[in-house]
Amino acid sequence: MKTIPSIVFGIFSILTLSAQNKKTKDIDAIKSMCGCFEVTFNFAETFQYSKDSLYKPSKTKTDKGLEWAQLIVDEKDKVSIQHLLQVGNPSDPHIVKHWRQDWIYENTDFYMFNTNNTWKYENKTKSAVEGQWTQKVYQVDDSPRYEGSATWVHVDGKSFWENTTNAPLPRREYTKRSDYNLTVRGNRHEITSKGWVHDQDNDKVIHEEGKEPIVLAKEKGYNTYIKVDDSRCKAAADWWVKHQEKWALVRSKWNDIYGRNTTLSLEAKVDNKALYKHLFSDDYTQKNDIAKVIESFVKK
Repeated sequence: MKTIPSIVFGIFSILTLSAQNKKTKDIDAIKSMCGCFEVTFNFAETFQYSKDSLYKPSKTKTDKGLEWAQLIVDEKDKVSIQHLLQVGNPSDPHIVKHWRQDWIYENTDFYMFNTNNTWKYENKTKSAVEGQWTQKVYQVDDSPRYEGSATWVHVDGKSFWENTTNAPLPRREYTKRSDYNLTVRGNRHEITSKGWVHDQDNDKVIHEEGKEPIVLAKEKGYNTYIKVDDSRCKAAADWWVKHQEKWALVRSKWNDIYGRNTTLSLEAKVDNKALYKHLFSDDYTQKNDIAKVIESFVKK
């Protein structure tokens, strides 16, 4: 006859194995977003709530491109993917360092966007993020963009992760309008048989301290990533090999800043240039120069 301790141990072992198997599925889903993809970007403003008779909604935006998603960190509790756009003449393409996504298991440290180029530091308890993965999304210069925590779900042949969080306005918006200052981003990543889908339900919000937020409009985003042979992204992969050491220095400096665990406010420009314009320049290749220019954007 089995004793109570042996039964309890058996149940604990089964639960532990199940959790490990679940985590392995999570990591496989995340890493399946790596490789070469034909990407289609689709954004449309769906509903408007403005009382201004002269209100002009954003135009529907569709675009296509080839994107290389490079695995740059592959650890037990962290996966990091750097995205690179490959554009122009296929025989001599131009490479653009695009966004980065980090996935961290049971992460407790968050920088939550709060308008005005400011991210508030928040610390969550371990129990609040148990079994969850935080997706941290970064700008092209590796400065913060948005992040949120949720559980990967594997059911009925589907694998997906979804979260709603505050985010800055995307480039397609802030370069054309300034009548709102916050995107509440409904963010869903779903793995498909052909690649993956980035499905978004976004609110365009006017946010002022001490006042109720005003939803100005809603936006639908539906971006498809169709997997193609890696050879089509060879130029982007080669570009990363050549430039990865520089961007490792950039990430290292940002990690130092994020490790301060305090609210972070950034300048929009220094010397009349955005940070990405500084860092995309060949003038910044050395550790001290990179650290100095990034630090110059951090408001004291």
